[in-house]
Amino acid sequence: MSLTLDPAAQDLLFREAHTAYTFSDEPVTDEQIRAIHDLVKYAPTAFNQQPLRVVLVRTPEARERLVQHMSEGNRPKTSTAPLTAILFADNEFHEELPRLFPAFPQAKDTIFAERVVRERSAGFNAAIQVGYFIVGVRAAGLAAGPMTGFDAEGINKEFGGGDHSVLAVVNLGRPGEGAYYPRSPRLEFDEVFTTV
Repeated sequence: MSLTLDPAAQDLLFREAHTAYTFSDEPVTDEQIRAIHDLVKYAPTAFNQQPLRVVLVRTPEARERLVQHMSEGNRPKTSTAPLTAILFADNEFHEELPRLFPAFPQAKDTIFAERVVRERSAGFNAAIQVGYFIVGVRAAGLAAGPMTGFDAEGINKEFGGGDHSVLAVVNLGRPGEGAYYPRSPRLEFDEVFTTV
């Protein structure tokens, strides 16, 4: 076998995992979220920057505020999920670099001094972290329903809490009745890879 990861874990994380559209009412605990973070925080990013910032939407009032910024088709899912996470890129991530990347603490003031460079790097690396987060949710035995259909400006203003740019909104929980659509096709190896 070419993969060392146990086949059951492969299925849990990838083959059997689907985007969930409905959820049971079983709560997602803070302990589960901490366990997800404690796993995925080790995944690689450039310069060990960690620009992902997450706002957990738990209260009915906050959920109501979020739902009004979601596209029409995403409102019912977001209204009923046991937990919703808003995932942002922190455009001021470079302030943490002297601590997070001690091998080159000057990166903060040299490589990432310019705003446009920071924004590009924050968006790219936080997007990578969004993928890690979703895999971490699956590793916790939960389902994720990531969405990008929303009013980004409204969410940034309402929940951004600083110089943050929203990347995704992810509903979390145990799958509910009719949670999954049939799996859509995937590209084959030869359609993706080229050897030169």
